[in-house]
Amino acid sequence: MIRIHKLVSTSLGIGYIGKGGGTVAAVAVCLCLYAAQWAGGSQLVRWLPMITLLLTGVGVWSATEVEPLWGKDDKKVVIDEVAGMCISMLFIPVKLPYLCAGLVLFRFFDIAKPLFIRRLESVEGGLGVMLDDVLAGVYANLILQILLYYKVF
Repeated sequence: MIRIHKLVSTSLGIGYIGKGGGTVAAVAVCLCLYAAQWAGGSQLVRWLPMITLLLTGVGVWSATEVEPLWGKDDKKVVIDEVAGMCISMLFIPVKLPYLCAGLVLFRFFDIAKPLFIRRLESVEGGLGVMLDDVLAGVYANLILQILLYYKVF
């Protein structure tokens, strides 16, 4: 079972890249969303809220399970970036400008950790691993919603 948690928490091995694995995981989400939309996968976009919820829940579980092996919020654990990037794109059109803006905004909030994001890292276990990225995704999504409302792109 621990192999499955390693596979999930590293997002199919992306986390083993090392430094920059979180960015690679977020880019992978963007590429998957863009490819699915381009291939006529608008069904996926409609299912994104459910997929995001599932990824977040499984991410909490897997991050909790690998923490005794790798330590608190190890760099190999990138499922939090995957879920956070999905949250960034909830209810946003899957178009290249929005994907790029979402990626930049999400990574900014994830790395800089302003506006109470850093405090969430102190939460124990996999929940703490996931919560800071969830909030980073929420902030990114809010800004994207504003940009969408004012038709900036």
